[in-house]
Amino acid sequence: MNQWRSPTAEKLYSKEPFINVRSAGTSSKARRHISLKDLKWADTVIVMESKHKQRLAAEYRQALRGCDIHVLEIEDRYKFMDPVLIEELKYAIDPILGLE
Repeated sequence: MNQWRSPTAEKLYSKEPFINVRSAGTSSKARRHISLKDLKWADTVIVMESKHKQRLAAEYRQALRGCDIHVLEIEDRYKFMDPVLIEELKYAIDPILGLE
């Protein structure tokens, strides 16, 4: 619901030079729901769980053709900026963004 994991990732990577980030949720109850405009803007889409990728595919099948989507499989058990979450995010995302 775009409350803890994705906003943490957005905060972590928002200060990286040459990288623009935004977070959005796939749930209709998300604080900020992902939009077609978001998907057109993005070069890379990173989701926390497989179910998020499935929701995107169901709602935006056409927009996702040829889109680079990565599934991290990070469980929803952390609070915003949890040090363990930060470690998991960096371990998973740095290689995707070429920051290793």
